[in-house]
Amino acid sequence: MLTWIIVILLILWVLGYFGPNVYSGIPRSGNVVHVLLVIVVILIILKLLGIM
Repeated sequence: MLTWIIVILLILWVLGYFGPNVYSGIPRSGNVVHVLLVIVVILIILKLLGIM
């Protein structure tokens, strides 16, 4: 389940970062992109350490 959360957050991050450049219908997300990236990195580190 944690793997799916990581994958979904990564997809949302990619859409938020590259989306407005590719398709103008996706709004610019600003700092949300960076927050998602930090959450993904924290989840990956916790998974590698075996905490989650």
